[in-house]
Amino acid sequence: MKRILLMLACAATIFTACTDDGKKRQETLLAQQRDSLNKIIAQKDNEIDDMMSTLNDIEEGFREINEAQGRVTLAKNGEGAGAEARIKENMQFIQTTMKQNRELINKLRQQARESSVNGEQLKRAIENLTTQLEQKDLELRQLRAELEAKNIHIAQQEEAIASLNDNVNQLRDEGEKKDNTISKQDKQIHEAWFVFGTKKELKEQNILTDGKVLEQNFNKNYFTKIDIRVEKEIKLYSRDAKVLTAHPQSSYTLTRDANKQYVLRIVNPEQFWSTSKYLVVLVK
Repeated sequence: MKRILLMLACAATIFTACTDDGKKRQETLLAQQRDSLNKIIAQKDNEIDDMMSTLNDIEEGFREINEAQGRVTLAKNGEGAGAEARIKENMQFIQTTMKQNRELINKLRQQARESSVNGEQLKRAIENLTTQLEQKDLELRQLRAELEAKNIHIAQQEEAIASLNDNVNQLRDEGEKKDNTISKQDKQIHEAWFVFGTKKELKEQNILTDGKVLEQNFNKNYFTKIDIRVEKEIKLYSRDAKVLTAHPQSSYTLTRDANKQYVLRIVNPEQFWSTSKYLVVLVK
């Protein structure tokens, strides 16, 4: 009887140790997932901060242009020898600030293309800023015509102001072309393929050959194409599943649903797909 009790006590100790090890592994996995998520959030925060900084600079530029326009209007309607000098000084400032805003809008477009933050509101904001720039160019053309009528010539600005509208239109056209090209390339970059099947099914498609995965000319049409930014959960409809392709274990989980069938959840897509854009899962 004592021997039985001793054996039971030992078994309980071993079971507790195994349970503790399992908990530690699970805690480590959760910590890794949390760190990865925090890095993603930090990256997005930095990208958003950079774009907001550029946006604020553009808005400040428009504010300063409006103030300079007001000063030109006052000087235009005023008298005195210094009025023409003030007009030319402010028009030069407007021209320089318009050029800076045009460059900043282009910079914001580039930031939006390269950012992982894909928002329709951001795109609309950029288009609105471009429209504001075009509208401001029309106002400045009208103001320049009024100055010419008063024999106040801004000769040194003629070429720059005349080409401003062409530059804005060119910027819009180039931006649209680049957006379309980058959108297509971006979609291709974020494409991946997955398949799950029994050993027999995978062998028939040359996906599994002599215990090796994707070694020969396998049937790519048997795979399902996904967007890795969107698809982060794959239902396997099986109570037995094993990932055959090489993917970092910390980047995904295999858990059972209410029907006790496995579901593969990708917790870190960038890390998960870094080793292969093909996912193969063996099920029974």
